[in-house]
Amino acid sequence: ALLLFGIPYYQALALHKIATVALGIGGSLRNFRSYNSELKIILILLLIGIPGVLVGSSLVMIISNEYLYLIIGLISIILGFYSFTKPDLGLTKIKKNIDYFTWMRFILFVFVIAILNGSISSGTGLLVTILLIKTFGIDFLKAISITFFSVGIFWNASGAISLSRNGAFPFEILLVLLLGSFLGGLVGAHLSNLKGNKIIKRFFTILSFMVGISLCFKFIGEFL
Repeated sequence: ALLLFGIPYYQALALHKIATVALGIGGSLRNFRSYNSELKIILILLLIGIPGVLVGSSLVMIISNEYLYLIIGLISIILGFYSFTKPDLGLTKIKKNIDYFTWMRFILFVFVIAILNGSISSGTGLLVTILLIKTFGIDFLKAISITFFSVGIFWNASGAISLSRNGAFPFEILLVLLLGSFLGGLVGAHLSNLKGNKIIKRFFTILSFMVGISLCFKFIGEFL
């Protein structure tokens, strides 16, 4: 939507990240107390993810973005298909034994996703959510809550600060984005607590397909 208003890519990305910080705050307020049991996971997401975001945001000005659109778009479609074909995925918490190799793999994936977050942003929250579910066996509600807190607030705040150095952006649009994102996150978190994991998974699957398809069309549009 920001790009359709004619805002340059790096400014649109910075605006998006600032708005997503408000979204993360709004979505986290309802579930803040539940983070105590997942502090180790959150700490890794912050310590490994924030440097990755800064690396990704520094690449925005030198990497051809259309190929990033295609990559993250295809990944999002695959995630949606995977969620659709796994009816029990993320609906219940599964006890998993996490060994040293699993932690190292998780750290590597977090860093790669964070680089994508810094450079393209769209769809990376979906990647973190599914990574948390597959790695630790937590349910959708808890995984999305952790994603709101770590990615929505801290990753995007870091990326926004880094990208803002490339130039100023229209504050009248920013104010609308902040208000809408905060209220949307607050209402969405409230509804998720009322409706439970099934409705969250359904929205996750639909959103994965929508994000993936839109990014693939955007990739095609770059060459038309």
